[in-house]
Amino acid sequence: MPASPISVKRIDHVTLVVKDLDVSRSFYVDLLGMEEVSRPGFRFPGLWFQAGTTQIHLIEEHAESGPSQTSVPENCTISRTHHFAFEVDNAHESAEVLRSRDITIQAGPKSRPDGPTQLYIFDPDSNLVELFSYS
Repeated sequence: MPASPISVKRIDHVTLVVKDLDVSRSFYVDLLGMEEVSRPGFRFPGLWFQAGTTQIHLIEEHAESGPSQTSVPENCTISRTHHFAFEVDNAHESAEVLRSRDITIQAGPKSRPDGPTQLYIFDPDSNLVELFSYS
């Protein structure tokens, strides 16, 4: 088999369009514990957050960004639709934190076939976020 012409090293960032930067900052920093990091001087509002080597780039909804809200189709199994995943220390403890803050858990916690425990929540703009742990 010939060598691939491109070799992906890692996912650097995910970009999301959001309605309200402050509400999203609260979700990604105050709830998920990501660190807000500096962002280049783009001509449109946004925020960047980091955890480990992964970044989330937020762009405030505007005419050139497209809509902020993501929708999950009816009758769709949550874990089988568009989402991104963050590894956490303990998914069961994370579920307790979410419940204590009245954040709806869309699915889980449940065991994934390869071992980790996973659960799903929506961010403020209905982007589906998986939290998983190996403990």
